[in-house]
Amino acid sequence: MSALALGRTSRCVSRFKTLYSQTKLFLASSSFSSTSTADKAEDTGRPAPPPIRVSLTGSAGRGVFATRRIGAGDLIHTAKPLVAHPSLSTIHRVCYFCLRKLQTTFRTQVVQYCNKECEEQSKVFYDIERRANWSAYDDYCRIEGLKYPLLVKRLACMVISGVAAADNIDILQPANLSPPMISEMEEGFGLLRSAFIKANTTNEQIAFLTKIWYTSVLARIRINAFRIELVGGLYEDLLSSAAASIEAEAAVGNAVYMLPSFYNHDCDPNAHILWIENADARLKALRDVEAGEELRICYIDASMDHDARQTLLSQGFGFQCNCLRCLSGD
Repeated sequence: MSALALGRTSRCVSRFKTLYSQTKLFLASSSFSSTSTADKAEDTGRPAPPPIRVSLTGSAGRGVFATRRIGAGDLIHTAKPLVAHPSLSTIHRVCYFCLRKLQTTFRTQVVQYCNKECEEQSKVFYDIERRANWSAYDDYCRIEGLKYPLLVKRLACMVISGVAAADNIDILQPANLSPPMISEMEEGFGLLRSAFIKANTTNEQIAFLTKIWYTSVLARIRINAFRIELVGGLYEDLLSSAAASIEAEAAVGNAVYMLPSFYNHDCDPNAHILWIENADARLKALRDVEAGEELRICYIDASMDHDARQTLLSQGFGFQCNCLRCLSGD
């Protein structure tokens, strides 16, 4: 093996050790549940052990594997977003914190919440955010058709308020950005930093907000953010609604999660991520999964034909899918 290859291998092993360590802490502090009859029978009042682990795969980097049998329809785990933001088109129709659809809306109010709890939790970013004028930044996102810079803005506010570290999502895999793509991000970076400066945010508070930080965060959000489509009342039986997100109402926003971001893609997945009423994600098994089997979700609309799927995955996620379905030409 060449010295270059040895160096790459060493960096890969080092990165995985960090991933493994952080994931163990994450799993230890998270709640997981499975609704199988066997688990209910053995319920002792203590949380069920995590039915998953994060490990390296043979060809797709890290992945999520079952540590015990998971039955079809079982809830694998839930996940709260690290950062979420409503789309600009729904900002007056959903909760500014959890993205739940509002029963009553008032367009005269800048932002609205579904309850006092969400309003209280939003203070981790909104006390900082409301000090600045975001009209130029929002117009930039609206005109360019961009959604991910909104997540960067919210994360930056969380970092400034002290509730999130600047490297909060560094563990996630970044997209490969070409020089032209990085150049295109410069306007957004300039507008974001300018908004904070004009709001009299101190240099110390925004010391982390460099062009490198901005592009690095966007590179990770680009391939790890989920489009939140609320299933709501359409969700009755997971096995009969595997395409629930396709039938759901229009997306209400986007969010980034820790554990769900470790799931690899398959055009014929054995797991599914969905949102019922808000941005809290639910991961469910679409079919029986045996211990040791990798859990995979579909990143895109699985009903598309082979060529359309390959094009979307290549352009949006930077890889060519070699799942069994794609290899068969289906």
